[in-house]
Amino acid sequence: MKLHDLKPAKGSRKERIRVGRGISAGKGKTAGRGTKGQKARAGGSIPAWFEGGQTPLSQRVPKLRGFKRRMRVEYQVVNVGRISEYAAAGRFGVEEEAARSRGKAGGDPITINVEVLTRAGLVGTQRQPVKILGTGDVTVKLFVAADKFTKSARSKIEAAGGYVQYLDPQSEPKAEPIAGAASTDVAPAAEELVTTEAPLAEKPAAAEKPKSAAKPKAEAKPKAEAMPKTEAKPKSVAKPRSEAKPRSEATPKTEAKPKTEAKPKTEAKPKSVAKPKSEAKPVTETPASAKPKPAAKPRARSASTEPAEG
Repeated sequence: MKLHDLKPAKGSRKERIRVGRGISAGKGKTAGRGTKGQKARAGGSIPAWFEGGQTPLSQRVPKLRGFKRRMRVEYQVVNVGRISEYAAAGRFGVEEEAARSRGKAGGDPITINVEVLTRAGLVGTQRQPVKILGTGDVTVKLFVAADKFTKSARSKIEAAGGYVQYLDPQSEPKAEPIAGAASTDVAPAAEELVTTEAPLAEKPAAAEKPKSAAKPKAEAKPKAEAMPKTEAKPKSVAKPRSEAKPRSEATPKTEAKPKTEAKPKTEAKPKSVAKPKSEAKPVTETPASAKPKPAAKPRARSASTEPAEG
C-alpha cells in the first residue's frame, strides 16, 4: 500500500454536472432551464407568497374586524307571530287535543315545545337551543317552552293568557317587584312619616335655658394621717433538731481465709551447651598448571585411510 493507492469509497464522491458545455455533455444549450421564460433568466426567482397574479392569501385574510367567541351559543329564533298563526291555522297538530280538553273558550292553552316546532318546520333541529322573539301579535292562548325569551315575547304571550317556561334556568330573568304593590307599600310609610313629623313642626322652639353658674370645686380633703406600722413579729425560734440516734454497731466482718501458699516454681532446666562448630578445613589452592590433563582418546581410523588389499 502506497500513498497513490489510496482512493475514496465507491459512491462517496460524485462529479458535479457541468451545464452549458455543449450537447454532448447532456446539459448544453438551455442548460436544463427550458426555453425562455422568467425562470430561464439569470436572477429570475419567484417569491414564496406569489400565487400567479391572483390576490395572495395575506391580502385575502380579514384584519381588524373582531372575532367570534369560542364558547358562544347560537340560538334558533322563532317569532311569536308565526307561532300564533300556525296555532290558529291548526298546523301544529295539537290544537284538536287542546280543544277537546278545553271544551269551552278560555280553557287550557296550546302547548308549544321544540318537538312541535320541529314537526311544523319552524325549527331545523332539536340539538340547538331555541329563542322566542317578540315580532308579531299573539291571538291564541299558548303555553310555550323554550330556552330563552325576549321581554316583548314573554309579555305578549302572558297578555294573551298564556304562559312561558324556561328550559335553561340560567337564562330566566330575576323576578322584578310589581309597580302597584310597591306604591301601596310606600303610601302607608309616607303617611306615618307625616304624622310623626307634624307635631314636631308645630311645637315652638323652647327658649334656651341660661347655663347654670359653674359650681366651685370642692376643697380637697386633707389626707388621712398615715397609720403607724405594726411592729414586726419576731421570727419563731427554730426547734432544736432531735438528737441523732446512734448507729447500730457494725457487725464484725468474717475473717479472711488465708491464701493458699504458692507452689514453688520448678527449677529451670539448664540449656544444652552449644556444640562447638567443626573447624574449617584449610582450602588448598592448586595451580592451574598443576591440574592433570585428560588423556587424549585414540582416533578411529576411517576406511579411506586403510590400505587397499592386494
